Amino acid sequence: MKAFNIFIKYRLPLGILLLIGGIALGLAFGWWEAAIVLVIAVVCIVTHFLFGPMRLVQEAVEAGDVDGAMRILNSIQFPKLLYKPIRSGYYLMQSNLAMQNEDLDKAESAVRASIKSGSPTREHEGMQYFQLGIIASQKNDTKTASENLRKALKLGLPDKENTAAALLQLCSISMSRRDFKAAKEYFRRAKEQKPTTEQIKSQIKEMDKYISRMPG
Repeated sequence: MKAFNIFIKYRLPLGILLLIGGIALGLAFGWWEAAIVLVIAVVCIVTHFLFGPMRLVQEAVEAGDVDGAMRILNSIQFPKLLYKPIRSGYYLMQSNLAMQNEDLDKAESAVRASIKSGSPTREHEGMQYFQLGIIASQKNDTKTASENLRKALKLGLPDKENTAAALLQLCSISMSRRDFKAAKEYFRRAKEQKPTTEQIKSQIKEMDKYISRMPG
């Protein structure tokens, strides 16, 4: 696994070195002898631009190294050359990292670029609209937030944690509108997800205090 990550990190310079070596080998001994080296060189270069180092970004995020993930992401110089599903994931990851840095405008721009790049699955598309909903909510645009979060739930989200987070956000929006019936329904559905992350569990526990006092 570690060796594969090293390959991902250095496959472009490796591909260039192999290309130069293959050309030199072809000129010196013949192109048939150089064919395998040239093919490997082309594979290294093409896969670098088609797939990028997204695996390394994901691993950095999972390890909690946000700065490292951002550095790797910023090293991708030609994102439009990425294979479409990879490109969509690249922009969504860029949006997530911008959110962590509280750069809402950049986060919104990136997630819209992700939507424009397409979605490999309905759940991926759901996450795109979930992200837009959270961004709109943080910008106090509750109408847009509600629309995008409902769309995200309709499309489907990849796990119960994100589903619960979307439902809790819709519950909060309904509470702010004094639509207590809707708030209670969203809260009930959020609890049904039985999320396990401490942050979501804490939000449910805190919101339960307000829900229990609501009329209706």
